Amino acid sequence: MSHFHRLTPLALALGLLVGSPALQAAPEPVAAPVENAKAPLPLDELRTFAEVMDRIKSAYVEPVDDKTLLENAIKGMLSNLDPHSAYLEPEDFAELQESTSGEFGGLGIEVGMEDSFLKVVSPIDDTPASRAGIQPGDLIVKIDGQPTKGLSLMEAVDKMRGKAGSKIVLTLLREGGQPFDVELQRAVIKVKSVKSQLLDDGYGLVRISQFQINTGEEVGKALAKLRKDNNGKLRGIVLDLRNNPGGVLQAAVEVTDHFLKKGLIVYTEGRIANSELRFNADPADASEGVPLVVLINGGSASASEIVAGALQDHKRGVLMGTDSFGKGSVQTVLPLNNDRALKLTTALYYTPKGRSIQAQGIVPDIEVARAKLTREQDGESIKEADLAGHLGNGNGGADKPSGKKSEKPARPQDDDYQLSQALNLLKGLSVTRGD
Repeated sequence: MSHFHRLTPLALALGLLVGSPALQAAPEPVAAPVENAKAPLPLDELRTFAEVMDRIKSAYVEPVDDKTLLENAIKGMLSNLDPHSAYLEPEDFAELQESTSGEFGGLGIEVGMEDSFLKVVSPIDDTPASRAGIQPGDLIVKIDGQPTKGLSLMEAVDKMRGKAGSKIVLTLLREGGQPFDVELQRAVIKVKSVKSQLLDDGYGLVRISQFQINTGEEVGKALAKLRKDNNGKLRGIVLDLRNNPGGVLQAAVEVTDHFLKKGLIVYTEGRIANSELRFNADPADASEGVPLVVLINGGSASASEIVAGALQDHKRGVLMGTDSFGKGSVQTVLPLNNDRALKLTTALYYTPKGRSIQAQGIVPDIEVARAKLTREQDGESIKEADLAGHLGNGNGGADKPSGKKSEKPARPQDDDYQLSQALNLLKGLSVTRGD
């Protein structure tokens, strides 16, 4: 359930994934094989393999061709490594490449496997999945009435793919409740990775739904536009990474760099030479050092966790929300012949202070659970300024009697408790700084 990068047009990609076959990353070409790859082949096991294959071909109830048996053997080799390593057939490989460009077909949902169950990592903004109300942590127990138990991740994803406009029914299980059906219509997913707007005078929101190839550049433009829309200066920024399943590693580095002037952003360690990478911030700071609150939740995975972890380690911003997903491994895409590829876990990434978040996630500085906001209606009240003969204010200024309040346009923070808390914290930080 996540994506990653390109860097070389279609060469080998090094990426941070969350488990979904759709997303990937790539800063460096594939490294040379490790030394022990030249160890002698296990001849006894290879003889056993050849014998099993021969027995299946001669004794199985239906004929099975060599190609099918060998491809199934390859899939079997990868299936027992970890949830993110996979053998990509031509269609899967092509869709993985499309996902990093921001346009692909499907439901707009990132999924992974947990205890043999298909689990939602996160719905992507403005897609059929998000509009249908699918939430991180939902278990997909059936696809069009067929149980998902026993399916591999790739098999489940293949069942959810289909022609744009066609319908599909997912049976979901949420927080131990009763299973319920959700009907969705497949669509061509065009993901706008960065959105921004002013929440209040001087306070901006930057929302990143995925880390795509151009996300770093788009965040830089968003910060510049927010300053321009607020007369050239901001007092605080909310960086919203909730339900962001990850994406391109280089984009995560570029986004983080917009908020830092120096220091390590992330590093990776693995067995192949090119898997050991270090990324550092440059002196430019597109955010101009204004107070920062970063929102995360259980749908924040992979590249999102790189950004959150780096900003937390450098104490550049306050992390708010709930624990992140905990996907801290790096996948390298190794193209094979016949338009196929291996997606292989080759490294782990670490935050600047050496934290591995694999299977643990990022813990926010301030925990704020998701909640629904309901506002009380103000009853009729009388103020001092309503009373006949009231004294004026010696400091000057107009009286403020009670009266009908003008209707304000709806704002994102009005219905989003976590976002409203982030904005309140920013305002508090601004007051203490004297801004």
